[in-house]
Amino acid sequence: MLKAFAILSLAAAAAAQPLVLKTSLLFDGKGQVLRNQEITVENGRITHIANASHKPDIDLSGLTVTPGWIDTHTHPGWYFNKDNRLEQWPGGRGAKTTPSQAALFTAANAYATLLGGFTTVQCLGQAIDGDIRYMTETGALPGPRVLSSLRTIDERTGTPDQIRAVVRKMKEDGSDVVKLFATASIRDGGKMTMSKEQIEAACGEAKAVGLRSAVHAHASDGAAASILAGCTSIEHGTFLDDATLKLMVEHGTYFDPNFLVLHNYLENKAKFMGIGNYNEEGFAAMEKGLPLVADVYKRARRLHVKIVLGTDAVAGSHGRNAEEFIYRVQDGGDTPKDALISGTSMAAESLGLGNQIGAIAVGMQADLVAVQGNPLEDITAVRRVVFVMRGGKVYRNAR
Repeated sequence: MLKAFAILSLAAAAAAQPLVLKTSLLFDGKGQVLRNQEITVENGRITHIANASHKPDIDLSGLTVTPGWIDTHTHPGWYFNKDNRLEQWPGGRGAKTTPSQAALFTAANAYATLLGGFTTVQCLGQAIDGDIRYMTETGALPGPRVLSSLRTIDERTGTPDQIRAVVRKMKEDGSDVVKLFATASIRDGGKMTMSKEQIEAACGEAKAVGLRSAVHAHASDGAAASILAGCTSIEHGTFLDDATLKLMVEHGTYFDPNFLVLHNYLENKAKFMGIGNYNEEGFAAMEKGLPLVADVYKRARRLHVKIVLGTDAVAGSHGRNAEEFIYRVQDGGDTPKDALISGTSMAAESLGLGNQIGAIAVGMQADLVAVQGNPLEDITAVRRVVFVMRGGKVYRNAR
């Protein structure tokens, strides 16, 4: 017992030793570029940044170092089963996988996301997200930092009073955010589905118990009702008009339009086709949606809406989340710098974690990503992740 304790003590002491990383090009997540800096990490946090002068423990010269990326909208519990078909309710009725197999698929998706450069994700909708959150936070499984809604709210949840009760139960169960569906999916036209009273109940109660609220809303009526109800973010927003975007600016609402999810559905059409509203009409609607997303993205930038990076990552997307950066630049007309900020400091701010993650600065969590090339000049460099550190622990080092 004493020998085991001594070994553990030595391991803890070693982990507490400062770690020096040398960088030649550093993007701090807020818009500043620094050259030839060293970052000192201790106990999982950044304790010092200065001109490189010490022999580094990790040399990231020749790479571009950024804060760990943040995806504010993911679904790690969605996967393709052994028949290469979508499953999204682990162990549910008609599933081809057992609950334990579903859990392993989910854990693998989380790990792939981390290796792809995303050190924090927000998962919007399943109970299994809470288990992944616990396992990754304790270090039992490798994965990103996880925030989750654990479940969702829609028009069928009940009356405004019933919805308020559900929100309180979500808080009690450990939800970090309330996810609600104010409109139908893009495959069903995006029409408003929750009443204003239901939306007000969900977002109002969320605020009352100290939770944020993320709203699935494609069209302006559902989005506007959500903004006026004090909801934190609008997800998707494919059909939003300028008046609604201006309303977002007035209320400080965050906006998360998504390119990757539509591309992913279209690229994996056969794996989704025939399941629920994944039919020919639904896929036609998603294909028509791509230029609409590009248009609303450009208009939102012009109006200075606070845009965050989220992918709505479903089966087929996990580990490829960084493609969202590329679509935002190539199709959405964003600058690489603004795209990167949307997935670092702005995303962190939207999660209420702006003083913890999303930037490279003293006192912040040591979440770092290094890529080959310079994504500020060529955004496709985000595909070439060679180093990932989360909370001071190295998970990938393929230099």
